[in-house]
Amino acid sequence: MKKRLFINGEWVESERYNPLLSPYSQEVIAEIPLATEEETKHAIEVAFNAKNVMSKMPAHQRATILERVAILLEEKAEEAAEIIALEASKPIKYSRGEVARTVLTYKFAAEEAKRIYGETIPLDAAPGGEKRIAYTSREPLGVIGAITPFNFPMNLVAHKVGPAIAAGNSIVLKPATQTPLSALFIAELFQEAGLPAGALNVVTGGGRVVGETIVTDERVDMVTFTGSPEVGMGIRNKAGLKRVTLELGSNAAVIIDKGVKIDKIIDRCVEGAFSNQGQVCISLQRIYAHEEVYEELVKKFVEATELLKLGNPLDPETQVSALISPNDVERTITWINEAKELGATVAAGGAAEGNILHPTVILNSKPDFKVSCQEVFAPIVLINKVKTVEEAIDCVNDSRFGLQAGIYTENVHTALDASERLHVGAVLINDIPTYRVDHMPYGGVKESGSGREGLKYAVEEMTEMKLTIFNRNL
Repeated sequence: MKKRLFINGEWVESERYNPLLSPYSQEVIAEIPLATEEETKHAIEVAFNAKNVMSKMPAHQRATILERVAILLEEKAEEAAEIIALEASKPIKYSRGEVARTVLTYKFAAEEAKRIYGETIPLDAAPGGEKRIAYTSREPLGVIGAITPFNFPMNLVAHKVGPAIAAGNSIVLKPATQTPLSALFIAELFQEAGLPAGALNVVTGGGRVVGETIVTDERVDMVTFTGSPEVGMGIRNKAGLKRVTLELGSNAAVIIDKGVKIDKIIDRCVEGAFSNQGQVCISLQRIYAHEEVYEELVKKFVEATELLKLGNPLDPETQVSALISPNDVERTITWINEAKELGATVAAGGAAEGNILHPTVILNSKPDFKVSCQEVFAPIVLINKVKTVEEAIDCVNDSRFGLQAGIYTENVHTALDASERLHVGAVLINDIPTYRVDHMPYGGVKESGSGREGLKYAVEEMTEMKLTIFNRNL
């Protein structure tokens, strides 16, 4: 299956192609174009030419296009889920869930297209403001450069393309090298839904060519990126005065207070740690359990972990499948072995079969171990014992990341204190940090990024406020 670039509403051959391998079987599943700098610049040029068409398009028309995409995707949901499972090795049950969320994301985007509001400013609150009318409006930025990751290859595309179109922008999209099929599939749906040529362009290829060109081209007005902190910081340094939204890494944590009924939270915590092989920005990586519940938690968590079914992502029974690449398997095994050598205990997992890393539970990890202080992006979870919630909060905050964190507690005062003290973008009370619905504000602090996604909030990022003042004193 040979794919093409999507530029100016047409499917374009490229000079070079690379085989796309299944992470699970390592079989070739497609031939993917490697766009050149010239092809990327051409995509930017047509997006630049299309931005006026998009900015003048009435809100109801933008909303209708987004609604059509949601309807088309719902009709082709199973095909879409199989694409995700094939290219990302996401178990089909989770792939179906991603498609359902993507449908909702485009529906939310359609709604937000119709409520981009301004406000009136009472200038007469200041001397000299008499008989002057002032109001704000929001205008599209122009060309949005979007760079998306592999772990949610359809929904995270929607979180960039959906609000960009809702706000009246045009887009140049570079999907992750391993998961371009989802983005190309969505481009087909937008074409069918009647999006004007040039408003969405999908350019596949490497970050050093395609990504670099998008970030540095002066015709691109904003870069929205989801991926690693290292790449994100490079983008910020090269983007100049462009607006930049960064959704970067994390090592998300949950605190479990004394008095919490462990049976009620075990399944939820196991899912948070191991769904999509732990390849989720808010995957549950660190657990800090009060010493009164620690032993029970460890026992029941390990038992539940060992019941997980590993295998082919297309098997409906599979809960954990292959990591995205052999290099990631090698990296995570190295980190696990390092933790063991430094005194940690591997209570479950710790080994790999092919590209499947067995879900791994590590006890007695220290804050400076790689499995603790870095983002593992793999099915690895740490469980550490603490004496107090205050100690646990300090442990959670002792991180260069700050995306989301959770706390389970029966005490409302403890919950509210944790909400105030946890230095993260979102605090989940009586839930794991691995929770997101698509219209909530989503983003972090520290090296977890800057700006917020979630449709309403992304539309604000992708528009510019304009102030108009009408002087009636003449």
